[in-house]
Amino acid sequence: MSLFALGLNHHTAPLAVRERMTFLPEALPDALGELTRMGPVREAAILSTCNRTELYCATNEPDSALEWMARYHSIAPADIAPYVYRLEQLQAVRHVFRVASGLDSMVLGEPQILGQMKQAVRVAEGAGTLGALLHKLFQRSFAVAKEVRSTTAIGANIVSMAAAAVHLSERIFGGISSQRVLCIGAGEMMELCAAHFAGCMPREMVIANRTLERAQALAARFAAPGRKVGAIRLDELGERMADFDIVLSCTASPLPIIGLGMVERALRTRRHRPMVMVDLAVPRDIENEVADIGDVFLYTVDDLAQIVDSGLESRQAAVVEAQSIIDARVANFQQWVQAREAVPAIRALRGHAEDMRAAELARALRALARGEAPDRVLDTLSRNLTNKLLHGPTRLLNDAPEQARDEIEALVQRLYPLHDHDA
Repeated sequence: MSLFALGLNHHTAPLAVRERMTFLPEALPDALGELTRMGPVREAAILSTCNRTELYCATNEPDSALEWMARYHSIAPADIAPYVYRLEQLQAVRHVFRVASGLDSMVLGEPQILGQMKQAVRVAEGAGTLGALLHKLFQRSFAVAKEVRSTTAIGANIVSMAAAAVHLSERIFGGISSQRVLCIGAGEMMELCAAHFAGCMPREMVIANRTLERAQALAARFAAPGRKVGAIRLDELGERMADFDIVLSCTASPLPIIGLGMVERALRTRRHRPMVMVDLAVPRDIENEVADIGDVFLYTVDDLAQIVDSGLESRQAAVVEAQSIIDARVANFQQWVQAREAVPAIRALRGHAEDMRAAELARALRALARGEAPDRVLDTLSRNLTNKLLHGPTRLLNDAPEQARDEIEALVQRLYPLHDHDA
């Protein structure tokens, strides 16, 4: 049973493809159960974010797992084949370590991915699809991420998606303090965005969510003197959209929640004052046609990546250091895998030796019961045990073909601390 990392990400697939392959959070437990019931996949965990959908699994049939992913999303396998990758064993381990450490993220070194990976592990544990191999892989991944972040500068001056959204808005309006901000959604990403925008002291900030209570709870976290923060339901978007200069959206909706008509009506009410819209969701929350409106500046998660280029050079030295740590930890994990694979052979060897020991001990006890001299019984016991334990290696050396003799002798020298008794 081999370890595989299968999927696609922002390096290999455009947003239009990635959004078709995302898993809704509430659907993940059933999806994992369906996958492992197929038979070929013994262990599985799924990481599904705006930038990647990856399946980590223990299987001997990775193609069947990829076919399942395509079938689950009602996509022909041939349609996603150009975008997917299949990494096995050491390549898979190295990839998972890089993802956890933020080295494979759209924003280099961003810490959010580690929390998303931990959540994927919790879901897999709850679904009962996390076995010993994946459990060890993820525990090592979290340890590696902690080591990378604490011993390198990979986390210095991080430009998160939330900070990028602020940067884009400031570039259009020149500042945030005079703007009204609408945050649609109440998940982790929107919480980060709200925190960044609240720090800029906007004129007003409103949280919109399907559940009003959750929106109110998030809004209460950012309430402060001089800062107006409110909450509305999603079904109020149409009538309130015109009130906002900056609209951020990140929900788990499978379909767009902001359409072209809604935005056009809002702009007429605003008398075509410009509006910044940042769609952080995958699948997208805002219809793509909105980008064609002249007074709207619409940005997606792929667009946000363009503003982090300036910080890449300063973090390259940290990347080299981090990669060195990851390479060492990959080697350590491989040693654990090899030791785990050797366990059945070790158990069989020890069982065989224990059977011989028990047989010789029983023979010695019978001899003592017959009244034989103890020193003679002990001598016979030791000789018999020695002969039985050495029978296999001795026979292997005697029967070895000439071309393999040197290799076998070297192996025996490693197994036993031998020296020349004739010297």
